[in-house]
Amino acid sequence: MPIAIELSRIITKDLDAEQVIYLKEVGGTRGFPMLIGEFEAKTIERRVKGFVPPRPLTHDLIVSIVEHLGGQLQDVVITELKDQTYYARLRIRHNGELIAVDCRPSDAIAVSLCCNPRLPLYIEEDVLNDVLRYQQ
Repeated sequence: MPIAIELSRIITKDLDAEQVIYLKEVGGTRGFPMLIGEFEAKTIERRVKGFVPPRPLTHDLIVSIVEHLGGQLQDVVITELKDQTYYARLRIRHNGELIAVDCRPSDAIAVSLCCNPRLPLYIEEDVLNDVLRYQQ
């Protein structure tokens, strides 16, 4: 059963290629950091701060394409942690069918922030348990 999570913090460092976001359980105490790339971190940070670019950026383009093709972005699910790499699915409803598209969690989170309202974020419970065990 997926657990609802939210972006709780983002730390960007100008001289580092890897940035950090913190995700936490909605209404709970469990949370974890995730390393992401600089471009995705900057996109996420700008959206969190309310900046909307004058022209569509890559993640805006994804939202626009899905909507123009008749799909509805539904949510993001972090599905796996393998070899210290997270995997996610961006779930899209189209013609009554739920389509799960493999993507990096950082891209899916950036896409979720480009939606109005923002897409819900989830993590599979076994993945969250693995992350928390790994942190200890």
